Amino acid sequence: MRKSLKQKIISVCNNKISTKGANVGLSFYAFFENKNNNPELLMEAAQWWILDNQLDHFEKAVKIKKMVTEINGTDLSPISGLNMVPRRLD
Repeated sequence: MRKSLKQKIISVCNNKISTKGANVGLSFYAFFENKNNNPELLMEAAQWWILDNQLDHFEKAVKIKKMVTEINGTDLSPISGLNMVPRRLD
């Protein structure tokens, strides 16, 4: 999964969690504002969500955030508040 998609997913999850609480659910369309304005990136997210991980249509944002932060050892968790500073774990 490309870095920009990981960052987008983490950002959307953080926003949803902060506004609606830890039990909020979402689908991969949430990362695209429910629009198909970037089909290639949408398909990459759909493949990860549906084919690679066999997730249900709606999943908890905290679960998705955890899964994405663990991809390739890249830590995309917030350093302070909702600010995202990706760093490589060696």
